Amino acid sequence: MTSWWNRLWPPIVAVLLFLIGWQLAVSWFHIEEWILPPPSNIAKEAVASAEGLLGHTVATLQLTMIGFVIGTTVGLVIALTLHLIPWLKIALYPLLVISQNVPTIALAPLLMIWFGFGILPKVIVITLVCFFPVAVAAMDGLARTDRTMLNYMQMAGASKWQTFSKLELPHALPSIFSGVRIAATYSVMGAVIGEWIGSEKGIGYFMLLQKSAYRTDRVFVAIFIIVLLSLLMVALITLLERRLIRWSPQQDK
Repeated sequence: MTSWWNRLWPPIVAVLLFLIGWQLAVSWFHIEEWILPPPSNIAKEAVASAEGLLGHTVATLQLTMIGFVIGTTVGLVIALTLHLIPWLKIALYPLLVISQNVPTIALAPLLMIWFGFGILPKVIVITLVCFFPVAVAAMDGLARTDRTMLNYMQMAGASKWQTFSKLELPHALPSIFSGVRIAATYSVMGAVIGEWIGSEKGIGYFMLLQKSAYRTDRVFVAIFIIVLLSLLMVALITLLERRLIRWSPQQDK
């Protein structure tokens, strides 16, 4: 308990100081509310809009989870395939890197033209932003397998599947979870981008409505919800990692 508290209180204090400074700066410099509302007004608007925001938040969270699971699965499949087939990795890895150089916001309209305004193009957007960190982290973890143990298992006559399942994959799990945590935060961003392009509900859709109405306070409420969803996703992945990797050095801290 003490260890957790020692990790939590510094960022909590930093956030509180930031919010206090924000509140005081808006008051001292007489900044118009439609330009930069104070945190107190944003909090009041969050409470006042809670009922309507709940539906948008649930819609975004559902879309995020679907896209995240698919994107993570795609990333793992790509990583395992390229690891097991080295010549394919040499051929396709540069293409994976190139795929990340195309802005997602530029691809989203094309996906809407090709696949319509349903859930499919939004899931594809999330998959595109999620699979790459998972794939790269997994490939890196698999490539860093202990060579001494690898040689020992090969000399002992272990099959490729035994070597992979008993040594390479367990050794790569911490790296894989690092990539999955990054993908978890990206998944929320991908869901919001998908909702910007075409949707009738969700936090992204809510943000577009409030931008058009110049309701800056509500836009900030949406931003805070996005941050909270990202933190929730990371917390869930961290909890899952602690359950699955009890031998990780992080468990001793």
